[in-house]
Amino acid sequence: MSSTDNTVAVRYLVDDVAAAVSFYVEHLGFEVEMDRSPGFAALRRGALRLLVNAPGGPGGASQAMPDGSRPEPGGWNRFQIEVADLGAEVERLRAAGVAFRNEIVAGRGGAQILAEDPSGNLVELFEPA
Repeated sequence: MSSTDNTVAVRYLVDDVAAAVSFYVEHLGFEVEMDRSPGFAALRRGALRLLVNAPGGPGGASQAMPDGSRPEPGGWNRFQIEVADLGAEVERLRAAGVAFRNEIVAGRGGAQILAEDPSGNLVELFEPA
């Protein structure tokens, strides 16, 4: 990576690559860079490159660990998307059928909520204070 490249890549394992592509493009404003469904797709939103892989494929991202465990979708790790009006964004996404893991939580730095993609991977929507 060159010093002028500010792209950050995140990889999520998903149950269904096509459903993940649809979710991120339709609901969160990502663009498709490459779609090799059913096994892999690369999406972009600004400086974020999101790689989505189906588990169990031939790629290195889904290979078994030395103890035999296999990578799988879901969990608590997430990336954050900053929004100007969290309440309105949540209302829009709920109307579109997007699932949330929690309700809006407010803290010193702002407010957040955790949206789930179709495989249970999290996206934190954040409105700064």
